[in-house]
Amino acid sequence: MTDGGAGRRMLLTNVGELVTNDPGADREGGPLGIVRDAAVLVEDGRVAWVGPAADAPVDADVEVVDLGGRAVVPGFVDSHTHLVFGGDRAEEFAARMSGRAYEAGGIRSTVAATRAATDDELRTRLAALVAELRRQGTTTFEVKTGYGLSVDDEARLARLAAEVTDEVTFLGAHVVPFEYREPDGPGADAYVDLVVGEMLEACAPFARWIDAFCERGAFTAEQSRRVLDAGRAAGLGVRVHGNQLGDGPGVALAVELGAASVDHCTYLSDEDVAALAGSETVATLLPGVEFSTRQPYPDARRLIDAGVTVALASDCNPGSSFTSSMPFCIAVAVRDMGMTPAEAVWASTAGGALALRRSDVGALRPGMRADLAVLDAPSSIHLAYRPGVPIVTQTWKDGRRVA
Repeated sequence: MTDGGAGRRMLLTNVGELVTNDPGADREGGPLGIVRDAAVLVEDGRVAWVGPAADAPVDADVEVVDLGGRAVVPGFVDSHTHLVFGGDRAEEFAARMSGRAYEAGGIRSTVAATRAATDDELRTRLAALVAELRRQGTTTFEVKTGYGLSVDDEARLARLAAEVTDEVTFLGAHVVPFEYREPDGPGADAYVDLVVGEMLEACAPFARWIDAFCERGAFTAEQSRRVLDAGRAAGLGVRVHGNQLGDGPGVALAVELGAASVDHCTYLSDEDVAALAGSETVATLLPGVEFSTRQPYPDARRLIDAGVTVALASDCNPGSSFTSSMPFCIAVAVRDMGMTPAEAVWASTAGGALALRRSDVGALRPGMRADLAVLDAPSSIHLAYRPGVPIVTQTWKDGRRVA
C-alpha cells in the first residue's frame, strides 16, 4: 500500500462507514454526516471528493486504496497537551491512588526535571510521544510550554514544540516557580512581570497561543488577565486553564476575553454555563485528568444540553493525565461524562478544530486536509464500545500514511 502524499491522486474506497462531520440530507448520524459504503478522493493532500463508493470518480491517474470495509473518521484533533517535559511522576500517581489529593504544586517537580534535561533528551521524549499519538489516530495537536518557567527554558520548550506542530501555546503562567515563591522569593506578581515582559518576548516568535492557569494554587484572575492581555497585544490567541480544582473565575475571564477555549471546566456555576453558551469559547474537557486524579468528572451533558460547544482533549502530561490516547478519552467521556458515542467522536475531531479555530481539519469534505484515522471496526461507536483496544489501524495526515 502506498503512503501517498502531495502530488498524488488516491481513492480511498471500500469504507464501510465514513464519518465526515459534514451533515447533509442524504447522510446519517446528524452532525457526524455518515456515509455508508463510501470513498474519499485525495488530491495533493486534500480531500477532493466524498461520497458513495459506487459514484466515485475513477480514471487511469487515480491510485485505488481498498480499506476493506473498515470505518474511517477524521483525524483526531488534540487541542490540549503538554508534550515537552523531563522526568517522571509515577510515584506521585501511585501516592494519589493511595489517597493523596491532586494539587497544582506538583507541576514544580516536572519543572526541575525539565530544566535539568538537555535539548536532545527533551526532543527524544517529544518524538516518542508524537509517534505514540499518531498511532492512535491523532493528526493535529497543540503543545504547551510551562515546564521551564524561566526565560531561557520557556523559550527552548516553545522552540522544540514548534519543531513538531504549528499549534504552540506559551504557558509561562503555569505555576509560580519555586525561586519566586514567598516568603523568600519576590512573589507571584514579580513572576508575572517576567512572564509579560522578557519571557513573552522570547517565546512569542514560536507560539500561536497564550494560556494561563487561572486557579487556586496558580494565578489569580487579575494576574491571569495581565498575562492574557499581554499575549493578545503580542498577536497571540487566548486560551485559559480554568475551573479545574474548584469554582473560580477562569470561565468568566475566558469568555470576557474571547478565548478560543477554556479547558478543564470541572466545576461550573449556572452563570458559567450560560456565559459559555452565549459565546464562541469552546469548553474543552479533559477526561484523562479526572481518571488519573479521581476528581469528579465534568458534566458534558449539562454543557451540551445548554448549547455549549464541547471539545475533548488528552491533556497529555506527566502529572495529572499521562495518556496520549484520544480513543481512551472518548471511551471515558461516554462512560462517565454523559456523552453519546457520536457526541464524543465529534468533540474529538470537529470540536477540537473549533477549540484551535482551525477550518482545515476536523472534518472530511472537499478542500479539507486529508487527515483521517482508519478503524479496524465497522463503525465509530467501537471507539467507546471497545475501550483500551488499539482499533486505529492506520493514520493518514495530508494524504500520507503516517502510522
